Amino acid sequence: MNKIKCAVVGTGYLGKFHAEKYASLPDCELVAVVDINEAAAKAVAEKHGAQALTDYQSLLGQVDAVSIVVPTTLHHAVSKDFLIHGAHVLVEKPITVTVEEADELIALAKQNNKILQIGHLERFNPAVLGLDKDEKPLFIESHRLSPFNPRANDVSVVLDLMIHDIDIILALVDSDLERIDASGTAVLTKDIDIANARLVFKSGCVANVTASRISMKMERKMRLFRPSSYISVDFQNRVLTKYKTGDKEMFPGIPEIVNEESVFENGDALMEEIKHFVHCIQTGDNPIVSGEAGRRALATALEISKLLTQAGTDRRL
Repeated sequence: MNKIKCAVVGTGYLGKFHAEKYASLPDCELVAVVDINEAAAKAVAEKHGAQALTDYQSLLGQVDAVSIVVPTTLHHAVSKDFLIHGAHVLVEKPITVTVEEADELIALAKQNNKILQIGHLERFNPAVLGLDKDEKPLFIESHRLSPFNPRANDVSVVLDLMIHDIDIILALVDSDLERIDASGTAVLTKDIDIANARLVFKSGCVANVTASRISMKMERKMRLFRPSSYISVDFQNRVLTKYKTGDKEMFPGIPEIVNEESVFENGDALMEEIKHFVHCIQTGDNPIVSGEAGRRALATALEISKLLTQAGTDRRL
């Protein structure tokens, strides 16, 4: 089988790791990396024996697959060009700036019979992959807290951090939304830095989602309450704990509660994500995080952002 000719557009913090993964895969050939910063592109290209470019358009029609790791405002234009010219696209989250842009990319991928995968990396966390889907959740609570990082402030905390949990929750619940309530505020930036959203689904499930990029500690946890079990997911430490009733009694007539804890090795979620992208290219399978999944997460995040803006929560504390 011929190797898949790959490229990476954007060699910033995350883009250089995309390049590293493609270069290490036996089924792929890293043809080129692109960045408007010529020195940054050369540094990554020389490390992996690839071509360094400053204009991605010279690659159109020359590669089979591409990772697009550029600012969100450029996702639509760059992805569109590669899809039109016959390349499979893995674009970082969020898929685009608007739902209309996302719809156009989804349509183009279908028209050209190409894979469109969205880089919601947390879906490839081993703790998430190990989560059984035996029961639908009745209530979900998630906290994604991080110290301030000036690197990721081109979008609000909703589109930066909360969208990870939104994407996972939408996949787990698999029901239309009935109502969203939201509150939050700006603290260190001009955009929302801390937010909470309450998602009410038509199935009856309720999700309470909190995200902060101004916390003093790092925490990434989700708790799922189901009819016969309670599950705790620690994304950061890759620990999955399941609580359920046992065969014995804790008190007369009251069953005991037993737990099963799974601690996963420090896996490489980005490598698994890119391997999955390559697998879908080779087999035609639908990606775990399809364009449609990325669109739904974006639409929900944008609705939360709209509610926050309407509430006047862009004021500072």
